[in-house]
Amino acid sequence: MTEEAKKKAPAKETAKKAAAPKAAPKAAAKKADKAPKSGKTITVEQIGSPIAREASQRATLIGLGLNKMRRKRTLEDTPAVRGMINKVQHLVRVVDAA
Repeated sequence: MTEEAKKKAPAKETAKKAAAPKAAPKAAAKKADKAPKSGKTITVEQIGSPIAREASQRATLIGLGLNKMRRKRTLEDTPAVRGMINKVQHLVRVVDAA
């Protein structure tokens, strides 16, 4: 090996080591998902089509787990979910808020 090749080889190893810690936050995020839930749920039904709607509204429906007409989802009643429902209130109907 030439001296240049020897200098480049350790640089590849440090790049691999730097990439490894990035996987740790994903594992921490999964643990956060398993946090105890409040028990309150809300059931929403899609009543409107996302055709000819803004991309953000289509993405919000997908985020709610809705992608076809008359499909229902029971979700945890959180401010984030309420905000998503409010954003597409003309496309969904709240069936049950228990």
